[in-house]
Amino acid sequence: MRSLILTAALALSLSTGCTPHSTDSTEVGVRTAKIAFIGDKGVQKEIYAPGSTYFFPPIINDWHVFDTALQNLEMTREVNKGSRSGDDSIRFKTVDGNDISVNVTVVWRIDPTQAWYVLQFVGDDLEAVEEKLVRPVSRTVIRDVLNELASEQYYDADSRFRKGTEAETRLNHYLNAEGVIIDQVLLGEHAFNPRYEQVIRDKKVAEQDASRLQSETEAAGEQVKRDLEEQKGYVNQAIEQSMGQAQRKQLEADAAFYEAQRKAEAITTEAKAEAEGLMARARALAGSGGAAQVKLKLAAAMRGKPIIFLPASSGMDVRNTDVNQLLERYGVQAAGRRSE
Repeated sequence: MRSLILTAALALSLSTGCTPHSTDSTEVGVRTAKIAFIGDKGVQKEIYAPGSTYFFPPIINDWHVFDTALQNLEMTREVNKGSRSGDDSIRFKTVDGNDISVNVTVVWRIDPTQAWYVLQFVGDDLEAVEEKLVRPVSRTVIRDVLNELASEQYYDADSRFRKGTEAETRLNHYLNAEGVIIDQVLLGEHAFNPRYEQVIRDKKVAEQDASRLQSETEAAGEQVKRDLEEQKGYVNQAIEQSMGQAQRKQLEADAAFYEAQRKAEAITTEAKAEAEGLMARARALAGSGGAAQVKLKLAAAMRGKPIIFLPASSGMDVRNTDVNQLLERYGVQAAGRRSE
């Protein structure tokens, strides 16, 4: 079908004296009138849409196309890589005076509505636009944005991302009016001055060691707290046990005291009763019938016992007499008389 269209266009151009001009699916066309019979000559502001064929008289018209697809301007440190060979990275100086080089990729494209402006004031193809406009402006603006960073901030991914977004915004501020749109600024690998890079590494190691020691200190503190709580538990348990034992001892002592008190009361009651009985007997004996009761008791005690009468006419003083010896002698003599 495309070949048929081109054949028809060629036949029409030969018959009318016009030359066919086509645009691809991502291209826009810009016509330049060298001689103007109607209207102004020069670059025409009319934009010819993608995927079409147009016919213009030759000689008096020029035709240019611009690819509006995304373009990558790669400025890298590596040799034989990127838009240029050799070290093409962007070098900048941080606010604290250190030199850093960074690989940068700028994603850009031609604004289709401004293609005529690009042709008139910038360049007639993508290579010219990139070299004359996109590249120098990008390097300048990105360098200015990154110069606002401190050395340590560049290690922070969020800080780099914010600076990439800021660079994209600034570039669009300058380049949109020139017919170029910046879609993204990508900050790639970076490299510090070797001596400073070693200082940074040493500092990071020291910070990691400090963080580790801080963590170990906090862990030790937590362990001490746990041990203290554990010891408090042991102490509280010991206190509870001691209090329980004390209460048990108190109860045992109270019980023993109560038992002793009861025994004492019983003994007191018994002794009191016995004393009262003795007192009653004493009172009874002290009365008129007391002597008779004593005689009766004495008689009851003497019942059935042999009674010996000692002669008192011999003038013996019984106060100085060994009664037991006397009775023993008297018993021997009495036994002799019975045997005879």
